[in-house]
Amino acid sequence: MNDTSMQGKVCLVTGATSGIGQETARALADRGATVVIVGRNSAKVTQTVTAIQAATGNQDVTGLVGDLSVQADVRQVAREFQSQHDRLDVLINNAGMLFLQRQTTPDGLERTFALNHMGYFLLTDLLLPTLKASAPARIINVASSAHQGAHLNFADLQGAQKYGAMRAYGQSKLANIMFTYELARRLQGTGVSANALHPGFVASGFARNNGPTVAFIMNTLLRPLQISNTQGAATSIYLATSPDVEGVTGKYFSRRKAVKSNAASYNQADQQRLWTVSEELIKQPSEATRVQTS
Repeated sequence: MNDTSMQGKVCLVTGATSGIGQETARALADRGATVVIVGRNSAKVTQTVTAIQAATGNQDVTGLVGDLSVQADVRQVAREFQSQHDRLDVLINNAGMLFLQRQTTPDGLERTFALNHMGYFLLTDLLLPTLKASAPARIINVASSAHQGAHLNFADLQGAQKYGAMRAYGQSKLANIMFTYELARRLQGTGVSANALHPGFVASGFARNNGPTVAFIMNTLLRPLQISNTQGAATSIYLATSPDVEGVTGKYFSRRKAVKSNAASYNQADQQRLWTVSEELIKQPSEATRVQTS
């Protein structure tokens, strides 16, 4: 390892057993960071940890297992992380999926919303005390340009009345960005930054959980339009490591540049409403709210 720019830093990457999450974790380990990956499948987590250690020569790579669409698992992952580490310099919320059919979690939430938004919200909330104690620290939320045509339907956030896979996915990615903007505002003065990003259309295995037809479309028909995992991870890695974005917060990035998200994402009343709804769904005030009102 020639680049040791992340030596002494502790980084947590969710959705890191494949795709851009795995590539991001590998790049951070290659720069000397202590890296903790999170995945749903225990065997895949173990395999990924071993592969990253072998590829980078960095043995400070470990894994945690949890389905981040399930709140009990999110809480367990946070507890296990905090029992093993007293600092967190970089949190990368990357885990996400698209579900063609509406599914519900044990918490009674629609799974796209539960994983893609609530997983980010709850894990970040639980780890905020550690992030603040480690400041300057960075929170990076992987969103998507799929948010561009979306708006938050507060009357049917769970898609119970009408479900469409791309509608649910786009709404969840818009929620990622709105959560990021509200979080950045609430964290002002703490030394913890929060930014969101679009990774690009990546050949990562995304959405292939929906069966062989989707796998064929992703693997074959759309392959010429896709970029590599290395290219897709570039903005996540940039936001996690670059001194150029030290202290930069509340932005949406694409290709390592701050760009505009859609108009709906800047509605502060809706950002705050999403935050309130999210607190209700985790059945407790968030850490950021507790600090603001104490």
